[in-house]
Amino acid sequence: MKLSQNSFNENEVFITPSDMIEFMYCKRFIYYMKCLGIEQYEEKRYKVEKGRKIHEERRKHNRDYLRKRIGSVSKQLDVNLVSRRLGVRGKVDEIHVLANNEMVPLDYKFAEYDDRIYKTYKTQMVLYALLIQDVFGTIVNRGYLIYCRGGNKLVEINISDKDKKKALKSLDEYKAIMNGYFPRATPSKSKCMDCCYKNICIK
Repeated sequence: MKLSQNSFNENEVFITPSDMIEFMYCKRFIYYMKCLGIEQYEEKRYKVEKGRKIHEERRKHNRDYLRKRIGSVSKQLDVNLVSRRLGVRGKVDEIHVLANNEMVPLDYKFAEYDDRIYKTYKTQMVLYALLIQDVFGTIVNRGYLIYCRGGNKLVEINISDKDKKKALKSLDEYKAIMNGYFPRATPSKSKCMDCCYKNICIK
């Protein structure tokens, strides 16, 4: 199966997996940043910058033994996917086609695996699955993460229909906020301590 990349107009507005991760952390964060257009003025944290370097450095190393473990027969790197139907775009680190023609996303994380899959990682993979399904007309039921710290641990992520429906519901909620809906504050006030919008957010 031949893979292809999508293009989009820079003036078009799409939701990205990163947007959804911020949305799930606090819906008001998206309201202030995306709906009202109030920029956040934060320095990039070490792990974010280091993560970007990892994405570049991975090209320099042979990861074929990892790909063989998932039964990959072909792959494409840094695949830009756009779904105008979903209103979502994202850049997948790698998309693999397996021996049974199944397509799976694979993503690198600058982190150590601690025997659990974080909600943010799962959300990202589910959105990648929805994008691949929409763009290539296939069904995606799993993806893979490689944890770059601690020996490049390969972890399989199961993606159920329930996961996809939940993600689609969250996308609808996100779009409602973009249309002016003011969401409730996060019930976890500890998240507010380090938020760049804490001084203007209604408690």
